[in-house]
Amino acid sequence: MIPLAQPDIGEEEIRLVNEVLRSGWLSMGPKVIEFEKLFAKYMGTKHAIAINSGTSGLHLCIKSLNISKGDEVITSPFSFIASSNCIMFEGGTPVFVDIDPDTLNLDAKQIEDAITENTKAILPVHVFGHPCEMDAIMDIAEEHDLAVVEDACEAIGAEYKGKKAGTFGNASVFAFYPNKQITTGEGAMIVTDDDHIAKLCKSMRNQGRSEDAEWLNHIMLGYNYRLDEMSCALGIGQLDRIDELLGKRSRVAEKYTKKLNGVDGIVTQYLSQDVKMSWFVYVVQVSQEIDRNEVMKYLREHDVSCRPYFTPIHLQPFYKETFGYKEGDFPICERVCESTIALPFYGNIDEQTIEEVCSVLKDALEIYKN
Repeated sequence: MIPLAQPDIGEEEIRLVNEVLRSGWLSMGPKVIEFEKLFAKYMGTKHAIAINSGTSGLHLCIKSLNISKGDEVITSPFSFIASSNCIMFEGGTPVFVDIDPDTLNLDAKQIEDAITENTKAILPVHVFGHPCEMDAIMDIAEEHDLAVVEDACEAIGAEYKGKKAGTFGNASVFAFYPNKQITTGEGAMIVTDDDHIAKLCKSMRNQGRSEDAEWLNHIMLGYNYRLDEMSCALGIGQLDRIDELLGKRSRVAEKYTKKLNGVDGIVTQYLSQDVKMSWFVYVVQVSQEIDRNEVMKYLREHDVSCRPYFTPIHLQPFYKETFGYKEGDFPICERVCESTIALPFYGNIDEQTIEEVCSVLKDALEIYKN
């Protein structure tokens, strides 16, 4: 079976992790601090705070903005569920707006219609590593005095009009799960230029202790969202190779696009002129007359891993039960979700495997056209 994703781990990363294991210092040590400093330098931000997952990072950002019961946060229904769950963790209400049919990001033109007196923030998601229309989003946020938290979990290295995704809002989160552009196994990073947000997030990730607090002296409600030394050592090695890793993924995406552009029955990833894509996954959309699920079944039967990316958040059972959402509420999102297929995608996938994946996909499209 051709895997859907695969981490790219080099010998230097292995050496760095082994160095930590031999040191005996496995948590909240020098590698956490080093990784944070290097990441902040890469992003060009004042602060970077290492945490154990993108979900944890988004939660801390929402909590640091004092989002609470009755507050609304505008976000996208086309995302991994954590981007809206993090709002509900604090009693807030995620308010969805439909997506742009090309970029698949939250449609900036629909945001103002969703703003109410209870709206406190906007949480845009840079889907698949394609940055959102941040100029328009930041203009709306400024006009209505709203905070912005960027879910950049899939977008490390992406740029919008020459500026890195994740550096526009009050804070942002990047994730390092094994299928991401760089990995720490589990883990993520909050970045911000806001000293207050940084101070809160650093404390809350470590059970509410402040950096200068005495042992077991907790100054606020906190969580165990710490990232360990081994993960940070791996992250240091990966970050040192980030241009190489992003370049390899970009070249794989180019090969897929070259082989699949113009193939009847599918649409490849749209790229806006003013963005630099950071390739997280390679997703195609099949035409409405083709049964996507049958195509996926055919791919798997022929040893090609694949996944639907994503399923609509508002149609998840919990969200339907809690908010009363139903089919048709966000039609563009729903149509896209019914058509997407993520193909095997990682930096070290070879030309022959790409050719095999594309050949099986083309065969499936021919068979399942109505």
